[in-house]
Amino acid sequence: MNQSKKEMMNRALSAMTINIGKATINDNVIDEIKRQLKANEIIKLKFAKNIASDKETYINSIVEKTRSQLIDLRGNVAVIYKKKS
Repeated sequence: MNQSKKEMMNRALSAMTINIGKATINDNVIDEIKRQLKANEIIKLKFAKNIASDKETYINSIVEKTRSQLIDLRGNVAVIYKKKS
């Protein structure tokens, strides 16, 4: 990771946001996250309030399945990064 966390957070301000709702994480959601990471490298995941208590479990699953990195977590919004290959 060549970019500093500060640079990544600046990029995250305009990053694509994917909303994670009560349907939670399924293959379609993972596929969309992978597509957005491939196109943008950095995306935000916004978790619905009704699943916010389980967000860390979901984030760990997403990071593992997409081979990405968690950059930041504030409230119900996570920022993840995956370098373009």
